[in-house]
Amino acid sequence: MRAIVTGQVGMEKKSYLDSVARFAGTQGDSVPIYNVGNMMYDEAPDVRPGRILDLPISRLHSLRRAAFKDIIAESSDEPNMIVNTHATFRWRHGLFSAFDFDQIAKLNPDLFICLVDNIEVVHQRLHAEHDIDATLKDCMVWREEEILATEIMSQAIPGSKFYIVSRGRFASTERTMFRLLCRPEMKKVYPSFPMSHVVDMPDVMAEIDAFRMELAEHFVTFDPGDVDEKLLLDRALEAAREGKDFFDHKPLQLGGLDKGAEPIRMRTREVLDIAGDIDGQIYMRDFKLIDQADMIVSYVPELKSESGKIIPGLSSGVERELQHAWEHAKEVYVVWKPSKPPSPFITETATKVFTSTEEALTYFEEKGMFAERNLFGQ
Repeated sequence: MRAIVTGQVGMEKKSYLDSVARFAGTQGDSVPIYNVGNMMYDEAPDVRPGRILDLPISRLHSLRRAAFKDIIAESSDEPNMIVNTHATFRWRHGLFSAFDFDQIAKLNPDLFICLVDNIEVVHQRLHAEHDIDATLKDCMVWREEEILATEIMSQAIPGSKFYIVSRGRFASTERTMFRLLCRPEMKKVYPSFPMSHVVDMPDVMAEIDAFRMELAEHFVTFDPGDVDEKLLLDRALEAAREGKDFFDHKPLQLGGLDKGAEPIRMRTREVLDIAGDIDGQIYMRDFKLIDQADMIVSYVPELKSESGKIIPGLSSGVERELQHAWEHAKEVYVVWKPSKPPSPFITETATKVFTSTEEALTYFEEKGMFAERNLFGQ
Protein backbone atom coordinates (compact mmCIF):
# COMPACT_ATOMS: atom_id res chain seq x y z
CA MET A 1 0.00 0.00 0.00
CA ARG A 2 1.11 3.56 -0.70
CA ALA A 3 0.62 5.88 2.26
CA ILE A 4 0.87 9.53 3.20
CA VAL A 5 1.62 9.83 6.91
CA THR A 6 1.00 13.16 8.60
CA GLY A 7 1.24 14.44 12.15
CA GLN A 8 1.79 17.68 14.00
CA VAL A 9 5.22 19.14 14.73
CA GLY A 10 6.72 17.40 17.76
CA MET A 11 5.77 13.84 16.76
CA GLU A 12 9.29 12.72 15.70
CA LYS A 13 7.66 10.94 12.77
CA LYS A 14 10.94 10.36 10.93
CA SER A 15 12.51 8.12 13.59
CA TYR A 16 9.20 6.33 14.12
CA LEU A 17 8.72 5.64 10.39
CA ASP A 18 12.34 4.52 10.06
CA SER A 19 11.48 1.90 12.71
CA VAL A 20 8.46 0.86 10.64
CA ALA A 21 10.70 0.39 7.59
CA ARG A 22 13.21 -1.65 9.61
CA PHE A 23 10.42 -3.83 10.98
CA ALA A 24 9.09 -4.35 7.45
CA GLY A 25 12.57 -5.49 6.42
CA THR A 26 12.53 -8.21 9.09
CA GLN A 27 9.26 -9.45 7.56
CA GLY A 28 10.70 -9.55 4.05
CA ASP A 29 8.97 -6.38 2.86
CA SER A 30 10.46 -3.17 1.53
CA VAL A 31 8.84 0.11 2.60
CA PRO A 32 10.83 3.11 1.34
CA ILE A 33 10.32 6.35 3.28
CA TYR A 34 10.20 9.74 1.54
CA ASN A 35 10.73 12.55 4.04
CA VAL A 36 9.33 15.72 2.48
CA GLY A 37 11.02 18.01 5.01
CA ASN A 38 14.48 16.57 4.32
CA MET A 39 13.92 16.76 0.59
CA MET A 40 12.92 20.42 0.89
CA TYR A 41 16.16 21.15 2.75
CA ASP A 42 18.06 19.34 -0.04
CA GLU A 43 16.42 21.73 -2.50
CA ALA A 44 17.48 24.73 -0.35
CA PRO A 45 21.10 24.26 0.82
CA ASP A 46 21.22 27.93 1.89
CA VAL A 47 18.63 27.38 4.64
CA ARG A 48 19.96 26.48 8.08
CA PRO A 49 18.44 23.44 9.88
CA GLY A 50 15.27 24.30 11.77
CA ARG A 51 14.65 27.54 9.87
CA ILE A 52 12.78 26.41 6.77
CA LEU A 53 9.36 27.44 8.11
CA ASP A 54 10.63 30.99 8.45
CA LEU A 55 10.93 31.28 4.65
CA PRO A 56 8.34 33.24 2.66
CA ILE A 57 5.23 31.20 1.86
CA SER A 58 5.92 31.41 -1.88
CA ARG A 59 9.35 29.82 -1.53
CA LEU A 60 8.04 27.14 0.84
CA HIS A 61 5.39 26.32 -1.73
CA SER A 62 7.99 25.98 -4.51
CA LEU A 63 10.29 23.80 -2.40
CA ARG A 64 7.43 21.51 -1.40
CA ARG A 65 6.25 21.10 -4.98
CA ALA A 66 9.79 20.26 -6.08
CA ALA A 67 10.06 17.61 -3.35
CA PHE A 68 6.69 16.06 -4.24
CA LYS A 69 7.59 16.07 -7.94
CA ASP A 70 10.68 13.97 -7.16
CA ILE A 71 8.67 11.61 -4.91
CA ILE A 72 6.05 11.04 -7.62
CA ALA A 73 8.76 10.16 -10.15
CA GLU A 74 10.92 8.02 -7.84
CA SER A 75 8.08 6.03 -6.25
CA SER A 76 6.05 5.21 -9.35
CA ASP A 77 7.03 1.51 -9.25
CA GLU A 78 6.91 1.09 -5.46
CA PRO A 79 3.97 -1.09 -4.32
CA ASN A 80 4.57 -0.11 -0.68
CA MET A 81 5.87 3.30 0.38
CA ILE A 82 5.41 6.10 2.90
CA VAL A 83 5.50 9.84 2.35
CA ASN A 84 6.32 11.57 5.63
CA THR A 85 4.84 15.05 5.58
CA HIS A 86 2.39 17.41 7.28
CA ALA A 87 -1.14 18.28 6.28
CA THR A 88 -1.00 21.75 7.85
CA PHE A 89 1.43 24.12 9.54
CA ARG A 90 0.87 26.76 12.17
CA TRP A 91 3.95 28.93 12.34
CA ARG A 92 4.83 32.57 12.17
CA HIS A 93 2.86 32.76 8.92
CA GLY A 94 -0.25 31.54 10.74
CA LEU A 95 -2.15 28.45 9.55
CA PHE A 96 -1.40 27.15 6.04
CA SER A 97 -1.71 23.88 4.13
CA ALA A 98 1.27 21.63 3.46
CA PHE A 99 0.01 19.88 0.33
CA ASP A 100 -1.33 20.46 -3.20
CA PHE A 101 -4.30 18.41 -4.38
CA ASP A 102 -2.97 18.00 -7.93
CA GLN A 103 0.24 16.37 -6.69
CA ILE A 104 -1.58 14.21 -4.15
CA ALA A 105 -3.78 12.94 -7.00
CA LYS A 106 -0.71 12.09 -9.11
CA LEU A 107 0.88 10.23 -6.20
CA ASN A 108 -2.42 8.31 -5.83
CA PRO A 109 -1.94 6.97 -2.28
CA ASP A 110 -4.08 4.16 -0.90
CA LEU A 111 -3.85 5.31 2.71
CA PHE A 112 -3.81 8.59 4.59
CA ILE A 113 -2.63 8.12 8.16
CA CYS A 114 -2.47 10.80 10.84
CA LEU A 115 -0.05 9.88 13.62
CA VAL A 116 -0.95 11.14 17.11
CA ASP A 117 0.59 11.03 20.58
CA ASN A 118 -0.10 12.25 24.12
CA ILE A 119 -0.22 16.03 24.00
CA GLU A 120 2.13 16.55 26.95
CA VAL A 121 4.77 14.42 25.22
CA VAL A 122 4.32 16.31 21.93
CA HIS A 123 4.58 19.61 23.82
CA GLN A 124 7.80 18.50 25.50
CA ARG A 125 9.39 17.35 22.20
CA LEU A 126 8.31 20.52 20.40
CA HIS A 127 10.09 22.79 22.86
CA ALA A 128 13.16 20.55 22.96
CA GLU A 129 13.51 20.70 19.17
CA HIS A 130 12.34 24.21 18.26
CA ASP A 131 12.69 27.77 19.48
CA ILE A 132 8.97 28.37 19.91
CA ASP A 133 6.58 29.33 22.69
CA ALA A 134 3.53 27.08 22.29
CA THR A 135 0.99 26.20 24.96
CA LEU A 136 -0.72 22.86 25.51
CA LYS A 137 -3.84 24.49 24.04
CA ASP A 138 -1.88 25.35 20.86
CA CYS A 139 -0.78 21.72 20.54
CA MET A 140 -4.33 20.46 21.01
CA VAL A 141 -5.59 22.77 18.26
CA TRP A 142 -2.75 21.79 15.89
CA ARG A 143 -3.51 18.11 16.37
CA GLU A 144 -7.20 18.60 15.61
CA GLU A 145 -6.36 20.61 12.47
CA GLU A 146 -3.90 17.95 11.30
CA ILE A 147 -6.45 15.16 11.71
CA LEU A 148 -9.15 17.10 9.87
CA ALA A 149 -6.90 18.18 6.98
CA THR A 150 -5.58 14.64 6.52
CA GLU A 151 -9.10 13.28 6.40
CA ILE A 152 -10.04 15.91 3.81
CA MET A 153 -7.06 14.86 1.67
CA SER A 154 -8.29 11.27 1.78
CA GLN A 155 -11.82 12.28 0.79
CA ALA A 156 -10.38 13.91 -2.34
CA ILE A 157 -8.78 10.63 -3.51
CA PRO A 158 -11.42 8.08 -4.54
CA GLY A 159 -10.89 4.65 -2.98
CA SER A 160 -8.36 5.78 -0.40
CA LYS A 161 -8.75 5.14 3.32
CA PHE A 162 -8.08 7.39 6.29
CA TYR A 163 -6.75 6.17 9.64
CA ILE A 164 -5.69 7.69 12.93
CA VAL A 165 -2.77 5.74 14.42
CA SER A 166 -1.35 6.39 17.86
CA ARG A 167 2.40 6.38 18.31
CA GLY A 168 1.71 4.76 21.67
CA ARG A 169 3.47 3.58 24.80
CA PHE A 170 1.42 0.44 25.40
CA ALA A 171 3.06 -1.64 22.68
CA SER A 172 4.97 -1.27 19.45
CA THR A 173 2.57 0.48 17.10
CA GLU A 174 5.18 0.21 14.36
CA ARG A 175 3.68 -3.25 13.83
CA THR A 176 0.23 -1.70 13.43
CA MET A 177 1.55 0.72 10.82
CA PHE A 178 3.35 -2.11 9.01
CA ARG A 179 0.22 -4.24 8.91
CA LEU A 180 -1.90 -1.41 7.51
CA LEU A 181 0.63 -1.04 4.70
CA CYS A 182 1.65 -4.61 3.97
CA ARG A 183 -1.08 -6.82 5.47
CA PRO A 184 -4.29 -4.96 4.54
CA GLU A 185 -6.35 -8.18 4.63
CA MET A 186 -5.95 -8.48 8.41
CA LYS A 187 -9.02 -7.75 10.57
CA LYS A 188 -9.00 -4.37 12.31
CA VAL A 189 -10.12 -4.30 15.93
CA TYR A 190 -10.94 -1.63 18.51
CA PRO A 191 -10.15 -3.00 22.00
CA SER A 192 -12.54 -1.49 24.56
CA PHE A 193 -11.90 -1.53 28.32
CA PRO A 194 -12.19 0.68 31.42
CA MET A 195 -9.25 3.04 31.79
CA SER A 196 -8.94 5.97 34.16
CA HIS A 197 -10.91 4.55 37.09
CA VAL A 198 -8.89 1.29 37.24
CA VAL A 199 -5.42 2.83 36.86
CA ASP A 200 -4.70 2.32 40.57
CA MET A 201 -5.79 -1.34 40.50
CA PRO A 202 -2.67 -3.30 39.42
CA ASP A 203 -4.38 -6.70 39.23
CA VAL A 204 -7.15 -5.37 37.00
CA MET A 205 -4.64 -3.43 34.89
CA ALA A 206 -2.66 -6.66 34.38
CA GLU A 207 -5.84 -8.43 33.18
CA ILE A 208 -6.61 -5.61 30.76
CA ASP A 209 -3.04 -5.44 29.46
CA ALA A 210 -3.03 -9.20 28.79
CA PHE A 211 -6.30 -8.80 26.86
CA ARG A 212 -4.83 -5.94 24.80
CA MET A 213 -1.64 -7.88 24.02
CA GLU A 214 -3.56 -10.98 22.89
CA LEU A 215 -5.66 -8.95 20.47
CA ALA A 216 -2.58 -7.13 19.16
CA GLU A 217 -0.97 -10.47 18.33
CA HIS A 218 -3.72 -11.49 15.93
CA PHE A 219 -5.28 -8.28 14.61
CA VAL A 220 -4.56 -4.73 13.57
CA THR A 221 -5.59 -2.95 16.77
CA PHE A 222 -6.53 0.69 17.21
CA ASP A 223 -5.98 0.86 20.95
CA PRO A 224 -7.55 3.89 22.70
CA GLY A 225 -5.07 3.52 25.56
CA ASP A 226 -2.15 4.42 23.29
CA VAL A 227 -3.16 8.06 23.73
CA ASP A 228 -4.71 8.79 27.12
CA GLU A 229 -4.69 12.36 28.39
CA LYS A 230 -7.48 11.75 30.91
CA LEU A 231 -4.88 10.70 33.47
CA LEU A 232 -3.04 13.99 32.85
CA LEU A 233 -6.25 15.90 33.61
CA ASP A 234 -6.96 13.80 36.72
CA ARG A 235 -3.47 14.57 38.04
CA ALA A 236 -3.98 18.30 37.36
CA LEU A 237 -7.28 18.27 39.26
CA GLU A 238 -5.57 16.51 42.16
CA ALA A 239 -2.76 19.08 42.13
CA ALA A 240 -5.30 21.92 42.11
CA ARG A 241 -7.07 20.48 45.15
CA GLU A 242 -3.72 20.37 46.93
CA GLY A 243 -2.93 23.96 45.94
CA LYS A 244 0.04 23.00 43.73
CA ASP A 245 1.02 25.23 40.80
CA PHE A 246 3.06 22.41 39.21
CA PHE A 247 3.02 18.61 39.29
CA ASP A 248 5.15 15.80 37.85
CA HIS A 249 3.44 13.48 35.39
CA LYS A 250 4.25 10.17 33.73
CA PRO A 251 2.05 8.85 30.89
CA LEU A 252 0.61 5.34 31.11
CA GLN A 253 2.40 2.44 29.50
CA LEU A 254 2.11 -1.35 29.60
CA GLY A 255 1.60 -2.44 33.20
CA GLY A 256 0.60 1.00 34.51
CA LEU A 257 2.60 4.17 34.92
CA ASP A 258 5.81 4.57 32.91
CA LYS A 259 8.19 4.05 35.83
CA GLY A 260 11.33 4.13 33.69
CA ALA A 261 10.73 7.49 32.05
CA GLU A 262 11.60 10.87 33.48
CA PRO A 263 8.49 12.69 34.73
CA ILE A 264 7.28 15.70 32.79
CA ARG A 265 6.91 18.90 34.80
CA MET A 266 3.41 20.24 34.13
CA ARG A 267 1.83 23.59 35.00
CA THR A 268 -1.48 22.86 36.75
CA ARG A 269 -3.37 25.85 35.36
CA GLU A 270 -2.26 25.14 31.78
CA VAL A 271 -3.60 21.58 31.96
CA LEU A 272 -6.89 22.70 33.51
CA ASP A 273 -7.27 25.21 30.66
CA ILE A 274 -7.49 22.33 28.15
CA ALA A 275 -9.91 20.17 30.17
CA GLY A 276 -12.68 20.64 27.60
CA ASP A 277 -10.30 19.92 24.73
CA ILE A 278 -9.10 16.69 26.35
CA ASP A 279 -12.63 15.38 26.90
CA GLY A 280 -13.84 16.53 23.48
CA GLN A 281 -10.92 15.02 21.58
CA ILE A 282 -11.14 11.71 23.47
CA TYR A 283 -14.82 11.52 22.51
CA MET A 284 -14.12 12.37 18.86
CA ARG A 285 -10.97 10.28 18.47
CA ASP A 286 -12.24 7.07 20.09
CA PHE A 287 -15.37 7.07 17.93
CA LYS A 288 -13.22 7.57 14.83
CA LEU A 289 -11.04 4.62 15.91
CA ILE A 290 -14.20 2.48 16.18
CA ASP A 291 -15.38 3.68 12.76
CA GLN A 292 -12.09 2.68 11.12
CA ALA A 293 -12.17 -0.82 12.69
CA ASP A 294 -14.06 -3.90 11.50
CA MET A 295 -15.14 -4.86 15.01
CA ILE A 296 -14.99 -3.95 18.68
CA VAL A 297 -13.93 -6.36 21.42
CA SER A 298 -14.71 -5.14 24.93
CA TYR A 299 -13.21 -6.47 28.17
CA VAL A 300 -15.37 -6.02 31.28
CA PRO A 301 -13.46 -7.01 34.44
CA GLU A 302 -14.93 -7.84 37.85
CA LEU A 303 -14.33 -5.12 40.44
CA LYS A 304 -14.87 -4.79 44.17
CA SER A 305 -16.56 -1.62 45.44
CA GLU A 306 -15.44 0.26 48.55
CA SER A 307 -18.16 -1.55 50.51
CA GLY A 308 -16.79 -4.90 49.33
CA LYS A 309 -19.56 -5.59 46.83
CA ILE A 310 -18.60 -7.36 43.60
CA ILE A 311 -19.60 -5.23 40.59
CA PRO A 312 -18.96 -5.24 36.81
CA GLY A 313 -16.15 -2.91 35.70
CA LEU A 314 -18.37 -1.36 33.05
CA SER A 315 -17.54 2.31 32.63
CA SER A 316 -19.83 4.80 30.90
CA GLY A 317 -17.19 5.14 28.18
CA VAL A 318 -17.21 1.41 27.42
CA GLU A 319 -21.02 1.38 27.32
CA ARG A 320 -21.08 4.31 24.90
CA GLU A 321 -18.41 2.68 22.69
CA LEU A 322 -20.41 -0.56 22.49
CA GLN A 323 -23.56 1.35 21.56
CA HIS A 324 -21.73 3.42 18.92
CA ALA A 325 -20.21 0.29 17.35
CA TRP A 326 -23.58 -1.49 17.28
CA GLU A 327 -25.34 1.50 15.73
CA HIS A 328 -22.66 1.68 13.03
CA ALA A 329 -23.06 -1.98 12.03
CA LYS A 330 -19.77 -3.17 13.50
CA GLU A 331 -19.31 -6.66 14.90
CA VAL A 332 -19.56 -6.30 18.70
CA TYR A 333 -17.91 -8.84 21.02
CA VAL A 334 -17.76 -8.69 24.83
CA VAL A 335 -15.49 -10.58 27.23
CA TRP A 336 -17.61 -10.54 30.42
CA LYS A 337 -15.63 -11.54 33.53
CA PRO A 338 -18.09 -10.72 36.38
CA SER A 339 -20.00 -13.60 37.99
CA LYS A 340 -23.20 -11.56 37.70
CA PRO A 341 -24.73 -12.03 34.21
CA PRO A 342 -24.69 -9.06 31.83
CA SER A 343 -27.81 -6.97 31.39
CA PRO A 344 -29.93 -7.02 28.22
CA PHE A 345 -28.32 -3.71 27.27
CA ILE A 346 -25.14 -5.74 26.74
CA THR A 347 -26.51 -9.02 25.40
CA GLU A 348 -28.99 -7.43 22.99
CA THR A 349 -26.36 -5.26 21.33
CA ALA A 350 -23.52 -7.81 21.20
CA THR A 351 -22.76 -10.23 18.39
CA LYS A 352 -21.47 -12.66 21.03
CA VAL A 353 -20.49 -12.61 24.74
CA PHE A 354 -17.55 -14.65 26.08
CA THR A 355 -16.42 -15.54 29.59
CA SER A 356 -12.69 -15.21 28.88
CA THR A 357 -10.19 -13.83 26.39
CA GLU A 358 -9.13 -17.40 25.55
CA GLU A 359 -12.73 -18.33 24.67
CA ALA A 360 -13.00 -15.26 22.43
CA LEU A 361 -9.73 -16.00 20.63
CA THR A 362 -10.74 -19.61 20.02
CA TYR A 363 -14.00 -18.41 18.48
CA PHE A 364 -12.21 -15.85 16.28
CA GLU A 365 -9.79 -18.50 15.05
CA GLU A 366 -12.57 -20.99 14.29
CA LYS A 367 -14.39 -18.29 12.32
CA GLY A 368 -11.26 -17.68 10.20
CA MET A 369 -10.66 -14.16 11.51
CA PHE A 370 -6.94 -14.70 12.02
CA ALA A 371 -4.59 -14.05 9.12
CA GLU A 372 -2.28 -16.85 8.07
CA ARG A 373 0.67 -17.12 10.44
CA ASN A 374 3.14 -15.89 7.84
CA LEU A 375 1.05 -12.73 7.41
CA PHE A 376 1.05 -11.71 11.06
CA GLY A 377 4.15 -9.56 10.93
CA GLN A 378 5.60 -10.76 14.24
